[in-house]
Amino acid sequence: MNARLCKCFVLGSLSVGSLPLDLLSFVLERDPSKLVPGVHMKQAGGVRGIHFSSPDTALSFPSSQILVNCDLFPKEFSIVLTLKVTDGAPKVKEQHSQKTRVKSDGRLILGLKFSGKRLHFLYKGHRGVVEHWEFRGTQLADSQWHTLVLAIGSHHVKLTVDCSSPVEIIPSRPFPSDLNIQGSRFHIGSRGLWKGLFSGLMRQLVLVPGSDATHQICPSSDPQLAALSVPPLFLDLPATGAEDDRHVNTHETEARVSVGLEKSCSEQLQGQLWFNPLKKGLYLCDSTVWITVLEDRKRLDYVLEHQVLTTSSETHDIELFQVPGMGLMAAMAHRSASGSAVYLWTKTGFQLYQNISTNGALAWRHFSMGNKIYLVVSNSGGDRRFNKESEADFSVIYKWSKRRKRFVQFQTLQTHCARDWEAFNIDGHTYLAVANHRQGDKNHTIDSVIYRWNRLSKSFEVHQMLQTSGAYDWEFFTVGPYYFLVVANAFDGVTTSLDSVIYVWVNGNFQVFQKIKHPSQCEISPPYCLLVSALKPSQTSHTHNSNIDLLSYRESRWKYCTNGIHLFCFAFRWQGYEGFVPVHWLPTIGCSDWEFFSAKGESYLIYSSAKAPLSKVFMLKTY
Repeated sequence: MNARLCKCFVLGSLSVGSLPLDLLSFVLERDPSKLVPGVHMKQAGGVRGIHFSSPDTALSFPSSQILVNCDLFPKEFSIVLTLKVTDGAPKVKEQHSQKTRVKSDGRLILGLKFSGKRLHFLYKGHRGVVEHWEFRGTQLADSQWHTLVLAIGSHHVKLTVDCSSPVEIIPSRPFPSDLNIQGSRFHIGSRGLWKGLFSGLMRQLVLVPGSDATHQICPSSDPQLAALSVPPLFLDLPATGAEDDRHVNTHETEARVSVGLEKSCSEQLQGQLWFNPLKKGLYLCDSTVWITVLEDRKRLDYVLEHQVLTTSSETHDIELFQVPGMGLMAAMAHRSASGSAVYLWTKTGFQLYQNISTNGALAWRHFSMGNKIYLVVSNSGGDRRFNKESEADFSVIYKWSKRRKRFVQFQTLQTHCARDWEAFNIDGHTYLAVANHRQGDKNHTIDSVIYRWNRLSKSFEVHQMLQTSGAYDWEFFTVGPYYFLVVANAFDGVTTSLDSVIYVWVNGNFQVFQKIKHPSQCEISPPYCLLVSALKPSQTSHTHNSNIDLLSYRESRWKYCTNGIHLFCFAFRWQGYEGFVPVHWLPTIGCSDWEFFSAKGESYLIYSSAKAPLSKVFMLKTY
């Protein structure tokens, strides 16, 4: 059977290529009330891991329990491992530290082990001969935590330690595509014998079939503890004193639950549970603060129509922002050449505050530099006010005048049917990214532009050009110390089946980091949420009773959001394992944009219409 055609399933439900296989959790969580025999938990540098005290059958399980209906081991895969090895550990040449092995009838099929300054990968090769790949010079026995990613490809093997530059070897023979694992067992921490028992600490052991997991965890703000799937049992504790290693005796912690409205957390109460009847919440003391285990959250009960706002024309986009001394404002991008408008929130709702001259406005974006506030608008009407001979569009930056209490024109920038602006700050410098959609009627593969603020000229200047295809949206976000910019590509003149691209900031410029497959995705890795909805060119009707579906938004739109456990993106709620589920169905007329805001303790939604000259404000009631 071809390994790539073998339909493997994880626990009979999810495709094996779709998620990591947390081998350590599979062993440790068989009985959540206690640790399995042969291991105990230790803490080093405020980080938990397990120490193997003896070989035990509980640390072994049949491979068929996680690789269901699959007789062959994946041809391409990764192993992610986080460990700590003491520099004083014995280094006997014949005694290896076995981390994980797959064995059948006592014979090795595949294994990973550590000895001295070497990492060894072994597997059963041609005619049953054990092949041995060795990585030398891996400085792991230094009493520090390290995260390793071993990626096995069809023609290469790559080892990455702590997200640093990988060490790559090209073996004389590729990893076999017909490695049979029928009747085999996984052994964690040893080969089932005292000899070779792993003497260090282990925090993470993950098998990722079918892909190189390096890009899933790197770059990382803490590369030595880069996490793909760490057992929940290893909830980190703050380091105490100078003691490097200490036992965490989970068996002797008194598992009481105290009830009351006010409760202080101290070292004496470490591990104790507290139930707050007022908040309907369960909390765990970690010796300094209470960590939320379960908490009743307000849920969306019903939606009231609060305001119908008549606009001068159909609206493509809404941008909400605060102006000190004024309050909440909304800039609306109206389709007509007569202009757009800025509205001010009052006791009765949004009221017209300022008309701004635009031509086929598509998007607004507000940003600030110091205490100065700016708005930038995308024009798409071939505006010739700035250049009589040009057919290009000119987008405009406006600056808030504190004296006049109005936005005044500040700078113009040449764009091409720009669909979106994104403002962000890196190392004290302000940047603007514009999503140029097309040049003329047919050329969609063009450059989108990154502008940088020049403090001397007091203007934005071109910093970098990035080729895009029918770009609809930019979104900037950070993960740890790393800066990312993602673009939603929508159309290249032929197809809408395009990859969206994530860029990472390296040495003063953005470089391609990852490509996201079309057409509609929701990438969730709490607390980070990255959503993209796909363009639906076949959808011709604007008017429909929308359930506020991501696909009902006609533009390809990225959203980046973080909101604890419950993530709301448009009118969907993130329900963990169930994914996004609809919360409410609202009648809309060609909905082009949604925005959420709060005012005086109340929550609201405002939507704009691309079909009618109106916008609506809804009040959200919770219970």
